[in-house]
Amino acid sequence: MRTSELDGKETGMAKVAFIGLGVMGYPMAGHLKAKGGHDLTVYNRTLTKAEGWVAQHGGNHAPTPAEAARDADFVFTCVGNDDDLRQVTTGKDGVLATMKPGAILIDNTTASAEVAREIAEIAGAKSIGFIDAPVSGGQAGAENGVLTVMCGGAAETFEKARPVIDCYARMVGLMGPVGAGQLTKMVNQICIAGLVQGLAEGIHFGKKAGLDIEKVVDVISKGAAGSWQMENRHKTMNRGEYEFGFAVDWMRKDLDIVLSEARRNGATLPVTALVDQFYGEVQKLGGQRWDTSSLLARLQAK
Repeated sequence: MRTSELDGKETGMAKVAFIGLGVMGYPMAGHLKAKGGHDLTVYNRTLTKAEGWVAQHGGNHAPTPAEAARDADFVFTCVGNDDDLRQVTTGKDGVLATMKPGAILIDNTTASAEVAREIAEIAGAKSIGFIDAPVSGGQAGAENGVLTVMCGGAAETFEKARPVIDCYARMVGLMGPVGAGQLTKMVNQICIAGLVQGLAEGIHFGKKAGLDIEKVVDVISKGAAGSWQMENRHKTMNRGEYEFGFAVDWMRKDLDIVLSEARRNGATLPVTALVDQFYGEVQKLGGQRWDTSSLLARLQAK
């Protein structure tokens, strides 16, 4: 059952604001409207994107994050980085200027754990709940409503927010207190970085050895080497096509967050640091907007 009253009363519709209609936020907001049946008001920095969303899905758009969030039960943010997040939450026209006590702010941005804790403290002083809830699954996951959502926050706040988050998710988990969602997303990116580099090297080696990559992957994907990356990216990698997912620029942003956190907590991440450098080389090849599987292009360019 969905809830619109934050005391748990079951009604079926909540008043929701969604801030940030990028490649992830646009379809996520759509699922909140279509699947959840919620009353949506959206905000996007580029007005035409918000107007297009309303034309497609219904609901309303607002001129500022603050106006979008006024009287909302739940406010979602999905923007680019820490600075963008601060602007739409704690800035002059940010959502925390108008959110009502008892409402819940859910942040789907991949950002630092530090900024999550910072915003949670400010929200808490206003009696507003906060969940850091970065997502994994890429643009396809957002469009199909099957994202994995890693949450940090108080258990009571999470339980109130979960039925709404479920509209665009396949898996939603509470990982710990505020910041734990972002830390879990960092683990996710660490693992992906190593997997993609391994897959790129494997395909590169196989091609140099004169093997049929499709036959190779058909066999090894059924064993211990199998992964989502192998299953979903090997064909496009083999064809040298890199327009199918999360951009290199955004991956480098995420890995910068990871490596900064590692310097704070003392973690040693040699593979992650090396792959980050490799992505820097991909950028120099002109691959800023290529998807993360383009690590293979770097090897083939040598």
